[in-house]
Amino acid sequence: MKVNINAVQFKADKKLENFIEKKVGKLIGLYDGVIGTEVTLRVEKSEAKNNKISEIRIEVKGPDLYAKKQSDSFESATDTAIDALKKQLEKYKEKLKK
Repeated sequence: MKVNINAVQFKADKKLENFIEKKVGKLIGLYDGVIGTEVTLRVEKSEAKNNKISEIRIEVKGPDLYAKKQSDSFESATDTAIDALKKQLEKYKEKLKK
């Protein structure tokens, strides 16, 4: 599945894109019903610490799963967002079983 990565007002390097695709790919592997994914990266107030924001939206049947996390690096923010989405995805799968 294609992971759409949008970098707002900067160009994400290939290393960062590969990192994000790998992490999101593992998350998608937990559930077959994923329709699409979108990752938005942005820098907020570039002189401040913890200014890297990673927003991840996973499209599934029903309401989309979404996480927005902020950290000092895009990798760290993405890791934290993936952890939050993993919990959301597990809850979503449990709800489907009922």
